[in-house]
Amino acid sequence: MNKVLLTGNLARDPEVRYTQSGKAVASFSLAVNRRFGKSNDGQQPSADFISIVAWEKLAEFCGNYLTKGSRILVEGRLQARSYDAQDGSKRYVTEVVASDIEFAGSRPQGAGAPGTPMQSSAPSHQPPAGQESFGPSIPDEEIPF
Repeated sequence: MNKVLLTGNLARDPEVRYTQSGKAVASFSLAVNRRFGKSNDGQQPSADFISIVAWEKLAEFCGNYLTKGSRILVEGRLQARSYDAQDGSKRYVTEVVASDIEFAGSRPQGAGAPGTPMQSSAPSHQPPAGQESFGPSIPDEEIPF
């Protein structure tokens, strides 16, 4: 299974581009805190900066609603790939390809008009072809535990 869940803050605004076929692709870096032992052991906190890529509607969502500093939760898969750089060298990249992104913090200042609800997660997506849903969605209040 290849599944990644990360919570962190955007290190920069998402960069949205479009492929030659017109598909939106967003890329950004997510700062994810590392935890070291006890909080009073004198070590400085540190973070990993993880490259995130989102495609199509999720990419447009990122471009429209996410900004540097936004606290988000990213669900996706880890991907390693290579490409030929302009100077002819081969480059290797490891990144997370996002399948869902949700806000994990408070609403950023200036986001939306007062009283206007802000979208709290990316639009739902249909399961890929060949993967069936587990059945109809059940409201939380009907779950017995």
